[in-house]
Amino acid sequence: MLHLVIAEAELEPVPGSILRHPAILSHAKRRGKRPEEMILDATYHHSAIKNLPEGERRGRPDIVHVCLLNALESIACREGLLRVYVHTRNDEVIYINPETRIPRNYNRFVGLMESLFKRRAVPEDLKLLRMEDRFLGELVREIDPDGVFVMHERGEPVNPGEFGRILSGFENPLVIVGGFPHGDFRRKIPGRRVSLYREPLMAWTIVNEVIVNFEHASL
Repeated sequence: MLHLVIAEAELEPVPGSILRHPAILSHAKRRGKRPEEMILDATYHHSAIKNLPEGERRGRPDIVHVCLLNALESIACREGLLRVYVHTRNDEVIYINPETRIPRNYNRFVGLMESLFKRRAVPEDLKLLRMEDRFLGELVREIDPDGVFVMHERGEPVNPGEFGRILSGFENPLVIVGGFPHGDFRRKIPGRRVSLYREPLMAWTIVNEVIVNFEHASL
């Protein structure tokens, strides 16, 4: 079973410090929502995000959206060989039932995440998605992997096909992919650092390469 964590994902409600910013208020009015119920999104809130610490990397729910679409629609997931988790910058963990089908429409996905932050589980009766306050280290201990791999642009160069074969040699490997647009992890993450390409890759590209090459080696 391959475990995949999208770590330090830039997925969060609008922070209290910018709730009254004109860009936030305008977007909330257009959507018919209270500002504090919205997910921070750089596409609409860029001028407000500039006032936040680390603003250059925040408000990127689109990264999580594309990564989850790719992972949950993969053959590995359909064959019961993949579990996916999202760890947020504010140390929440989203547990995802492998039967979950993420909305392809981005606006619907954002609405789903807003419901999840508010209710902590959606739908509340099935809990296909549930959220708990949890540090990444706690999640790693819970998964209890026999191998931990951190995807990093300055990691050990490994051919994608070879990496798939490495993963297939473990019973319970864990791969951690950063859910942010650029820069480094904000905290040190123990594990073997691996780079699949000579240039930085977007998170969803790494997710694709990891899963597809794991499939080729395992199925």
